[in-house]
Amino acid sequence: MKGIRTRIRTRTRKATARRTPVYQPEIEAMPREELRELQLERLRESVRNAYENVPLYRERFDEAGVTPDDLHSLEDLEKFPFVVKQDMRDNYPFGMFARENADVARIHASSGTTGQATVVGHTANDLANWGDCFARGIAMVGGSRESTIQVSYGYGLFTGGLGAHAGGEAMGCTVIPTSSGNTKRQVQMLKDCKTDILCCTPSYALLIADTAIEMGYDPATEFQISGGIFGAEPCSENMRQEIADKLGLQYCDVYGLSEIMGPGVAMECAERGGLHIAEDQFYCEIIDPDTLEVLPDGEVGELVITTLTRECSPMIRYRTRDVTTIHAEMCACGRTHRKIGRLLGRTDDMLIIRGVNVFPSQIEQVITEFPEIATQYQIILTMQGPLDHVELQVETEPDFPIDEVRALEDLRSRLAAALKSNLQVAVDIKFVEPKTIARSEGKAKRVIDLRGETN
Repeated sequence: MKGIRTRIRTRTRKATARRTPVYQPEIEAMPREELRELQLERLRESVRNAYENVPLYRERFDEAGVTPDDLHSLEDLEKFPFVVKQDMRDNYPFGMFARENADVARIHASSGTTGQATVVGHTANDLANWGDCFARGIAMVGGSRESTIQVSYGYGLFTGGLGAHAGGEAMGCTVIPTSSGNTKRQVQMLKDCKTDILCCTPSYALLIADTAIEMGYDPATEFQISGGIFGAEPCSENMRQEIADKLGLQYCDVYGLSEIMGPGVAMECAERGGLHIAEDQFYCEIIDPDTLEVLPDGEVGELVITTLTRECSPMIRYRTRDVTTIHAEMCACGRTHRKIGRLLGRTDDMLIIRGVNVFPSQIEQVITEFPEIATQYQIILTMQGPLDHVELQVETEPDFPIDEVRALEDLRSRLAAALKSNLQVAVDIKFVEPKTIARSEGKAKRVIDLRGETN
């Protein structure tokens, strides 16, 4: 299959005179039966690579009584044990590597908000595959080698910046590595360099849009930008529409995580309705997080991913903790790869408030239904005696009369009722002046849990 990938890359880059609707049609529109055969072939190679070169996998597989030879079908993967992020932390730094240092082209690391860092390695082939995966999303927003991409994700150990950068280079685009920060300069580059595709977090895209408007521009009409590839944090439907309207672009949601690769594991085409999984590179399952049983397509559960081509850091049945569903219906765009739905939350950052499971994304969805309220917010969790207390800090829009008590109390009452109906938990609402909640150039910090400090 290496030769096929090389031929596809060459053929795609030669199509220089037109915008490409599909980056790798031979793979992205591959008939389902052929795709499953390819997945099984690569799955066997990936599991064998893990078993023979990573001690943890050999130990776990032996304990479970399975070997790579037991993979006769894709469904046989259910016999194999899971791995979780803690396994990577316990084997820090290189215990999960299947290649020696001479074959490792790059290392990325992610620690999240707590705990030991998780380190992942990439061979040159791993990096090439990563670039191709992200380039598929560039094509989904109408990009081609004629495009100029501005990468406003952070560069460094975080995979966002370099992942998007590699995708732009794989497509043959002009890449502007602005990274995050210095937002006024970001705006000026968008305008002066005639950027047509922007890559960053949703919250930073909104900050860029608002900054451009404050600078006197109308980016939706004055800038060349026509597509945006946004990920790394949750984004409600209303917030993404606000970004699309203010910047005048097609919004592409991108899914990825450093443990599996980085951005590009799944990308959203113009038909929307979910994100196409790069199924030639990853095999996805949905499990019940309590019973660990595999669920059929269409059921909501935890996403589990197995890498099919990664040489340095193979992941076999990695529990992502992301809650979603898999859609198997054919997409009108012509791509045959299944889709994951937009993320509903996580099983590990799910908030348990007075015995009720609450995802921050649920709160955001309610907030964005109120036009008087801006999309910036923070959730502050404390204890009042033996009970959880939730304070939601939200900004009003600049034209809302925040000094008028009656108008403010009416808004508070309506928002509190909507939150209680949706969450089944009472929320104490605190309105703050516009632009007072700290903006983020990377992932927005939405939840501040102080319950451990107030017990």
